[in-house]
Amino acid sequence: MSEPIYLDDLTVGRRFTAGPVTVTEAEIIAFASRYDPQPFHTDPEAAAKHPLFQGLAASGWHTAALTMPMVVQAAGNIAGGIIGGGGELQWPRPTRPGDTLTLEIEVLEVTPSRSRPDRGSALMRNRTLNQHGEEVQVFTVRIVVPRKPAP
Repeated sequence: MSEPIYLDDLTVGRRFTAGPVTVTEAEIIAFASRYDPQPFHTDPEAAAKHPLFQGLAASGWHTAALTMPMVVQAAGNIAGGIIGGGGELQWPRPTRPGDTLTLEIEVLEVTPSRSRPDRGSALMRNRTLNQHGEEVQVFTVRIVVPRKPAP
């Protein structure tokens, strides 16, 4: 494992990448059957008739679950771990059976804490992309990041 990344090491524009991961129809149905049991996630025939999806679509929560290991793969050496402090989650298009997903993370903002000199926060945009480079999930999240310890 590489050296820990502290707040002091992060700069606006820094990028992290990870993946790929491919999702199967069976995984989509199994996840949705347990966590989001709606017909457009669990029944290919019903999904084909859905006016919005027009085919089987992974639950957005499944896309989020597939993304998290890639976040750890890409930025898991952030000191103290990846600890979210809130954000905005979007699913601009569905994840489909056979999609191969990759992750791009960009640092948007780095802010040292005024009240806690041992830490700060970083605003990160996590873009989960399918094999066509289309966004299937965008999660803009503020994470808590420790500062480098004094020598």
